[in-house]
Amino acid sequence: MTGLYPDTRLRRTRASGWSRALHREIVLTPADFIWPLFVTEGAEVEEPITSLPGVSRWSIDGIAQRAKEAIALGIPCIALFPNTQADRRSDDGTEALNPDNLMCRAIRAIRDACGDDIGILTDVALDPYTAHGQDGLLDDRGYVTNDATVDVLVGQSINQAAAGADIIAPSDMMDGRVGAIREALESGGHVNVQIMSYAAKYASAFYGPFRDAVGSGGLLKGDKKSYQMDPANGEEALREVALDLSEGADSVMVKPGLPYLDIVRRVKDRFEVPVFAYQVSGEYAMIEAAAAAGAGDRNALVMETLTSFKRAGCSGVLTYHAPVAARLLNG
Repeated sequence: MTGLYPDTRLRRTRASGWSRALHREIVLTPADFIWPLFVTEGAEVEEPITSLPGVSRWSIDGIAQRAKEAIALGIPCIALFPNTQADRRSDDGTEALNPDNLMCRAIRAIRDACGDDIGILTDVALDPYTAHGQDGLLDDRGYVTNDATVDVLVGQSINQAAAGADIIAPSDMMDGRVGAIREALESGGHVNVQIMSYAAKYASAFYGPFRDAVGSGGLLKGDKKSYQMDPANGEEALREVALDLSEGADSVMVKPGLPYLDIVRRVKDRFEVPVFAYQVSGEYAMIEAAAAAGAGDRNALVMETLTSFKRAGCSGVLTYHAPVAARLLNG
Protein backbone atom coordinates (compact mmCIF):
# COMPACT_ATOMS: atom_id res chain seq x y z
CA MET A 1 0.00 0.00 0.00
CA THR A 2 1.27 3.47 -0.87
CA GLY A 3 2.39 5.42 2.18
CA LEU A 4 1.10 8.80 3.18
CA TYR A 5 2.79 12.20 3.20
CA PRO A 6 5.45 12.94 4.39
CA ASP A 7 6.77 9.36 4.18
CA THR A 8 5.76 9.37 0.53
CA ARG A 9 6.73 12.45 -1.47
CA LEU A 10 6.17 11.90 -5.19
CA ARG A 11 8.23 15.01 -5.93
CA ARG A 12 11.40 13.30 -4.69
CA THR A 13 11.91 11.48 -7.99
CA ARG A 14 11.21 14.68 -9.96
CA ALA A 15 13.76 16.81 -8.13
CA SER A 16 16.63 16.38 -10.62
CA GLY A 17 17.11 15.68 -14.31
CA TRP A 18 18.93 12.37 -13.85
CA SER A 19 16.14 11.10 -11.58
CA ARG A 20 13.40 12.14 -13.98
CA ALA A 21 15.22 10.25 -16.75
CA LEU A 22 15.63 7.20 -14.53
CA HIS A 23 11.94 7.04 -13.67
CA ARG A 24 10.59 7.92 -17.11
CA GLU A 25 7.89 5.43 -18.12
CA ILE A 26 7.88 6.14 -21.87
CA VAL A 27 11.07 6.24 -23.90
CA LEU A 28 10.85 7.80 -27.37
CA THR A 29 13.45 6.98 -30.04
CA PRO A 30 13.79 7.68 -33.78
CA ALA A 31 12.84 4.03 -34.35
CA ASP A 32 9.30 4.96 -33.28
CA PHE A 33 8.73 7.10 -36.38
CA ILE A 34 7.55 6.56 -39.93
CA TRP A 35 8.26 9.59 -42.12
CA PRO A 36 5.55 10.45 -44.71
CA LEU A 37 6.97 11.82 -47.96
CA PHE A 38 5.30 13.28 -51.03
CA VAL A 39 6.71 12.44 -54.46
CA THR A 40 6.18 14.43 -57.66
CA GLU A 41 7.38 14.31 -61.25
CA GLY A 42 10.55 15.91 -62.56
CA ALA A 43 14.20 16.02 -61.56
CA GLU A 44 15.82 18.03 -58.77
CA VAL A 45 12.36 19.33 -57.83
CA GLU A 46 11.39 20.55 -54.39
CA GLU A 47 7.90 22.06 -54.13
CA PRO A 48 7.09 23.55 -50.71
CA ILE A 49 3.51 22.86 -49.63
CA THR A 50 1.96 26.11 -48.42
CA SER A 51 -0.52 24.52 -46.03
CA LEU A 52 2.23 22.27 -44.58
CA PRO A 53 5.05 24.69 -43.66
CA GLY A 54 8.40 22.94 -43.76
CA VAL A 55 7.10 20.03 -45.86
CA SER A 56 7.73 19.67 -49.60
CA ARG A 57 6.97 17.47 -52.54
CA TRP A 58 10.15 15.93 -53.91
CA SER A 59 11.00 14.48 -57.29
CA ILE A 60 12.20 10.88 -57.24
CA ASP A 61 15.88 11.80 -56.90
CA GLY A 62 15.02 13.94 -53.87
CA ILE A 63 12.91 11.19 -52.35
CA ALA A 64 15.88 8.83 -52.55
CA GLN A 65 17.97 11.42 -50.71
CA ARG A 66 15.29 11.74 -48.03
CA ALA A 67 15.42 7.96 -47.60
CA LYS A 68 19.17 8.18 -47.01
CA GLU A 69 18.53 10.98 -44.52
CA ALA A 70 16.03 8.80 -42.68
CA ILE A 71 18.61 6.01 -42.38
CA ALA A 72 21.19 8.43 -41.02
CA LEU A 73 18.71 9.68 -38.41
CA GLY A 74 17.70 6.19 -37.31
CA ILE A 75 14.17 6.39 -38.77
CA PRO A 76 13.39 2.83 -39.90
CA CYS A 77 10.60 3.42 -42.41
CA ILE A 78 9.25 6.01 -44.84
CA ALA A 79 5.72 6.29 -46.23
CA LEU A 80 5.19 7.38 -49.84
CA PHE A 81 2.31 9.41 -51.28
CA PRO A 82 2.28 10.43 -54.96
CA ASN A 83 1.15 13.73 -56.47
CA THR A 84 -0.08 12.27 -59.74
CA GLN A 85 -0.18 14.61 -62.72
CA ALA A 86 -3.63 15.75 -63.81
CA ASP A 87 -3.40 14.15 -67.26
CA ARG A 88 -2.80 10.74 -65.65
CA ARG A 89 -5.89 10.89 -63.45
CA SER A 90 -9.12 9.32 -64.58
CA ASP A 91 -12.51 8.35 -63.19
CA ASP A 92 -11.38 4.73 -62.86
CA GLY A 93 -7.91 5.50 -61.43
CA THR A 94 -6.14 3.07 -63.77
CA GLU A 95 -2.79 4.85 -63.31
CA ALA A 96 -2.64 3.05 -59.95
CA LEU A 97 -2.08 -0.19 -61.94
CA ASN A 98 0.72 1.19 -64.12
CA PRO A 99 4.00 -0.55 -63.15
CA ASP A 100 5.87 2.61 -64.20
CA ASN A 101 3.70 5.06 -62.29
CA LEU A 102 5.22 7.66 -59.99
CA MET A 103 4.88 5.52 -56.88
CA CYS A 104 6.52 2.44 -58.40
CA ARG A 105 9.41 4.42 -59.86
CA ALA A 106 9.99 6.04 -56.47
CA ILE A 107 10.00 2.65 -54.74
CA ARG A 108 12.58 1.28 -57.16
CA ALA A 109 14.77 4.38 -56.86
CA ILE A 110 14.79 4.13 -53.06
CA ARG A 111 15.60 0.44 -53.23
CA ASP A 112 18.45 1.11 -55.65
CA ALA A 113 19.82 3.88 -53.43
CA CYS A 114 19.34 2.25 -50.03
CA GLY A 115 18.97 -1.48 -50.53
CA ASP A 116 17.14 -3.07 -47.62
CA ASP A 117 18.33 -0.51 -45.07
CA ILE A 118 14.99 1.31 -45.05
CA GLY A 119 11.39 0.11 -44.91
CA ILE A 120 9.05 1.41 -47.62
CA LEU A 121 5.37 1.79 -46.76
CA THR A 122 3.02 2.55 -49.62
CA ASP A 123 -0.45 4.02 -49.53
CA VAL A 124 -3.17 1.97 -51.20
CA ALA A 125 -6.19 4.04 -52.19
CA LEU A 126 -7.38 5.59 -55.42
CA ASP A 127 -7.66 9.26 -54.46
CA PRO A 128 -4.19 10.14 -55.88
CA TYR A 129 -5.30 8.65 -59.20
CA THR A 130 -8.97 9.57 -59.65
CA ALA A 131 -10.20 12.66 -61.42
CA HIS A 132 -12.96 13.07 -58.80
CA GLY A 133 -10.72 12.80 -55.72
CA GLN A 134 -12.56 9.90 -54.11
CA ASP A 135 -10.74 6.83 -52.75
CA GLY A 136 -12.72 4.46 -54.96
CA LEU A 137 -14.83 4.05 -58.07
CA LEU A 138 -18.16 5.83 -58.45
CA ASP A 139 -21.45 4.40 -59.64
CA ASP A 140 -23.91 6.42 -61.73
CA ARG A 141 -25.28 8.02 -58.54
CA GLY A 142 -21.88 9.19 -57.39
CA TYR A 143 -21.69 6.59 -54.62
CA VAL A 144 -18.29 4.98 -53.99
CA THR A 145 -18.73 1.31 -54.86
CA ASN A 146 -17.13 -1.26 -52.59
CA ASP A 147 -16.42 -4.52 -54.40
CA ALA A 148 -15.38 -3.01 -57.73
CA THR A 149 -13.03 -0.69 -55.84
CA VAL A 150 -11.52 -3.62 -53.95
CA ASP A 151 -10.66 -5.30 -57.25
CA VAL A 152 -8.60 -2.27 -58.27
CA LEU A 153 -6.99 -1.96 -54.83
CA VAL A 154 -5.80 -5.55 -55.09
CA GLY A 155 -4.12 -4.77 -58.41
CA GLN A 156 -2.60 -1.61 -56.97
CA SER A 157 -1.21 -3.56 -54.01
CA ILE A 158 0.39 -6.22 -56.20
CA ASN A 159 1.82 -3.50 -58.43
CA GLN A 160 3.50 -1.83 -55.45
CA ALA A 161 4.70 -5.10 -53.93
CA ALA A 162 6.29 -6.09 -57.23
CA ALA A 163 8.11 -2.74 -57.29
CA GLY A 164 9.61 -3.46 -53.86
CA ALA A 165 7.21 -2.14 -51.21
CA ASP A 166 7.67 -3.65 -47.75
CA ILE A 167 4.37 -2.59 -46.20
CA ILE A 168 1.08 -2.21 -48.03
CA ALA A 169 -1.12 0.29 -46.19
CA PRO A 170 -4.72 0.33 -47.49
CA SER A 171 -6.23 3.66 -46.45
CA ASP A 172 -9.45 3.46 -48.47
CA MET A 173 -11.76 1.93 -45.80
CA MET A 174 -13.51 -0.41 -48.24
CA ASP A 175 -15.03 -3.51 -46.64
CA GLY A 176 -13.10 -6.73 -47.25
CA ARG A 177 -10.07 -5.19 -48.89
CA VAL A 178 -7.54 -6.52 -46.38
CA GLY A 179 -8.55 -10.14 -46.97
CA ALA A 180 -8.52 -9.71 -50.73
CA ILE A 181 -5.09 -8.04 -50.67
CA ARG A 182 -3.65 -10.65 -48.32
CA GLU A 183 -4.86 -13.49 -50.56
CA ALA A 184 -3.36 -11.81 -53.63
CA LEU A 185 -0.03 -11.20 -51.90
CA GLU A 186 0.18 -14.82 -50.79
CA SER A 187 -0.73 -16.26 -54.18
CA GLY A 188 1.64 -13.80 -55.88
CA GLY A 189 4.64 -14.90 -53.83
CA HIS A 190 4.81 -11.73 -51.73
CA VAL A 191 4.47 -13.63 -48.46
CA ASN A 192 6.70 -11.28 -46.44
CA VAL A 193 5.00 -8.07 -47.52
CA GLN A 194 3.21 -6.66 -44.50
CA ILE A 195 -0.24 -5.10 -44.38
CA MET A 196 -0.67 -2.13 -42.08
CA SER A 197 -4.36 -1.46 -42.29
CA TYR A 198 -5.90 1.94 -41.80
CA ALA A 199 -8.45 0.10 -39.69
CA ALA A 200 -9.96 3.10 -37.91
CA LYS A 201 -9.81 6.02 -40.31
CA TYR A 202 -12.23 8.77 -39.45
CA ALA A 203 -14.02 11.25 -41.73
CA SER A 204 -11.96 14.03 -40.21
CA ALA A 205 -11.63 17.77 -40.74
CA PHE A 206 -7.85 17.44 -40.24
CA TYR A 207 -6.98 16.13 -43.73
CA GLY A 208 -7.05 19.35 -45.73
CA PRO A 209 -3.30 20.01 -46.11
CA PHE A 210 -2.68 16.38 -47.14
CA ARG A 211 -5.22 16.69 -49.95
CA ASP A 212 -3.38 19.79 -51.12
CA ALA A 213 -0.12 17.83 -51.05
CA VAL A 214 -1.37 14.97 -53.26
CA GLY A 215 -3.41 17.24 -55.51
CA SER A 216 -6.83 15.77 -54.73
CA GLY A 217 -8.26 18.59 -52.61
CA GLY A 218 -9.50 20.75 -55.45
CA LEU A 219 -10.85 17.71 -57.27
CA LEU A 220 -12.91 16.16 -54.49
CA LYS A 221 -16.60 16.01 -55.26
CA GLY A 222 -18.73 15.53 -52.16
CA ASP A 223 -17.28 14.02 -49.01
CA LYS A 224 -15.99 10.65 -47.79
CA LYS A 225 -18.50 9.98 -45.02
CA SER A 226 -19.98 6.91 -46.70
CA TYR A 227 -16.75 4.96 -46.13
CA GLN A 228 -14.62 6.79 -43.55
CA MET A 229 -15.80 6.49 -39.94
CA ASP A 230 -18.06 8.85 -38.03
CA PRO A 231 -15.95 10.74 -35.44
CA ALA A 232 -18.60 9.96 -32.78
CA ASN A 233 -18.04 6.18 -32.94
CA GLY A 234 -15.67 4.11 -30.82
CA GLU A 235 -17.14 0.60 -30.70
CA GLU A 236 -17.30 0.60 -34.49
CA ALA A 237 -13.54 1.15 -34.58
CA LEU A 238 -13.04 -2.03 -32.56
CA ARG A 239 -15.20 -3.96 -35.03
CA GLU A 240 -13.17 -2.59 -37.93
CA VAL A 241 -9.91 -3.60 -36.25
CA ALA A 242 -11.22 -7.09 -35.46
CA LEU A 243 -12.24 -7.64 -39.07
CA ASP A 244 -8.95 -6.43 -40.51
CA LEU A 245 -6.93 -8.62 -38.15
CA SER A 246 -9.05 -11.63 -39.03
CA GLU A 247 -8.40 -10.92 -42.72
CA GLY A 248 -4.62 -10.88 -42.34
CA ALA A 249 -3.47 -7.41 -41.26
CA ASP A 250 -0.11 -7.48 -39.49
CA SER A 251 -0.68 -4.13 -37.78
CA VAL A 252 -3.41 -1.53 -37.62
CA MET A 253 -3.58 2.23 -37.73
CA VAL A 254 -5.77 4.86 -36.11
CA LYS A 255 -6.13 8.08 -38.08
CA PRO A 256 -6.06 10.95 -37.11
CA GLY A 257 -3.93 10.72 -33.99
CA LEU A 258 -4.39 13.21 -31.16
CA PRO A 259 -8.22 13.47 -31.33
CA TYR A 260 -8.43 9.65 -31.19
CA LEU A 261 -5.93 8.63 -28.50
CA ASP A 262 -8.82 6.97 -26.68
CA ILE A 263 -9.28 4.69 -29.70
CA VAL A 264 -5.56 3.85 -29.73
CA ARG A 265 -5.75 2.82 -26.09
CA ARG A 266 -8.91 0.74 -26.56
CA VAL A 267 -7.47 -1.06 -29.58
CA LYS A 268 -4.23 -1.81 -27.76
CA ASP A 269 -6.00 -3.08 -24.65
CA ARG A 270 -8.47 -5.21 -26.59
CA PHE A 271 -6.23 -6.80 -29.21
CA GLU A 272 -2.63 -6.49 -27.97
CA VAL A 273 -1.33 -6.03 -31.52
CA PRO A 274 0.97 -3.41 -33.07
CA VAL A 275 -1.04 -0.18 -33.26
CA PHE A 276 0.17 2.89 -35.15
CA ALA A 277 -1.24 6.40 -35.31
CA TYR A 278 -1.01 8.90 -38.12
CA GLN A 279 -0.35 12.42 -36.86
CA VAL A 280 -2.10 13.86 -39.87
CA SER A 281 -1.45 17.01 -41.85
CA GLY A 282 -3.91 19.18 -39.94
CA GLU A 283 -2.36 18.18 -36.62
CA TYR A 284 1.11 19.02 -37.93
CA ALA A 285 -0.12 22.36 -39.29
CA MET A 286 -1.70 23.27 -35.94
CA ILE A 287 1.57 22.70 -34.09
CA GLU A 288 3.48 24.78 -36.63
CA ALA A 289 0.88 27.56 -36.44
CA ALA A 290 0.94 27.53 -32.64
CA ALA A 291 4.72 27.77 -32.59
CA ALA A 292 4.72 30.56 -35.19
CA ALA A 293 2.18 32.49 -33.10
CA GLY A 294 4.34 32.18 -30.00
CA ALA A 295 1.84 29.93 -28.23
CA GLY A 296 4.52 27.39 -27.32
CA ASP A 297 8.05 26.22 -28.00
CA ARG A 298 8.01 24.21 -31.22
CA ASN A 299 10.42 21.51 -30.14
CA ALA A 300 8.63 21.04 -26.82
CA LEU A 301 5.25 20.85 -28.57
CA VAL A 302 6.56 18.25 -31.01
CA MET A 303 8.12 16.03 -28.37
CA GLU A 304 5.22 16.23 -25.93
CA THR A 305 2.78 15.34 -28.68
CA LEU A 306 4.79 12.37 -29.93
CA THR A 307 5.27 11.10 -26.39
CA SER A 308 1.50 11.12 -25.93
CA PHE A 309 1.11 8.64 -28.78
CA LYS A 310 3.54 6.23 -27.16
CA ARG A 311 1.88 6.65 -23.77
CA ALA A 312 -1.49 5.80 -25.33
CA GLY A 313 -0.07 2.50 -26.62
CA CYS A 314 1.29 3.18 -30.09
CA SER A 315 4.07 1.02 -31.46
CA GLY A 316 4.96 3.91 -33.74
CA VAL A 317 3.76 7.15 -35.30
CA LEU A 318 3.54 8.41 -38.87
CA THR A 319 4.58 12.02 -38.49
CA TYR A 320 5.87 14.83 -40.67
CA HIS A 321 7.89 15.89 -37.63
CA ALA A 322 9.95 12.68 -37.82
CA PRO A 323 13.25 14.29 -38.91
CA VAL A 324 12.91 17.16 -36.41
CA ALA A 325 12.13 14.80 -33.54
CA ALA A 326 14.89 12.36 -34.55
CA ARG A 327 17.48 15.15 -34.51
CA LEU A 328 16.33 16.26 -31.08
CA LEU A 329 16.51 12.71 -29.75
CA ASN A 330 19.91 12.13 -31.33
CA GLY A 331 21.25 15.23 -29.63
